[in-house]
Amino acid sequence: MPGAISPRLAEIVAALPLAPEANVLEIGCGPGAAARAVAARLTSGRILAIDRSATAIAQAKISGLEEIASGRMSVRHIAAEDFVLEPGDAAFDIAFAVRVGALDGRHPAAGQVVLERIAAVLAPGGRLFVDGGQPLREIPLSPIR
Repeated sequence: MPGAISPRLAEIVAALPLAPEANVLEIGCGPGAAARAVAARLTSGRILAIDRSATAIAQAKISGLEEIASGRMSVRHIAAEDFVLEPGDAAFDIAFAVRVGALDGRHPAAGQVVLERIAAVLAPGGRLFVDGGQPLREIPLSPIR
């Protein structure tokens, strides 16, 4: 069922400090379940879900048809280490990632590049969250900015 979200992802999305007008970036969105759940909490805000997998992005486009049509969600096929704002993109208030090797310590060299990319696209005061806390942990970006 495309609208289904696991209890773990639901807990992660619920823990995000989302304002209805937030501009949110999900890194490594997979088939888009968390992105759809975030979009449901936004009114004038939006979420951009990115993934390095073309298959995942295709799945997210299909499962997120309603959210994409509403303008609350968009998807982009790009690796986190290559991500930059495109013309017309606004800086992000919140970025989050679930099971992304570059941000959970599995790929530390790539992680440094990804952290620099994320720091560059966050608005002043923007925050980055990853799984692995209770249920999230915040990664401070002040040393990078």
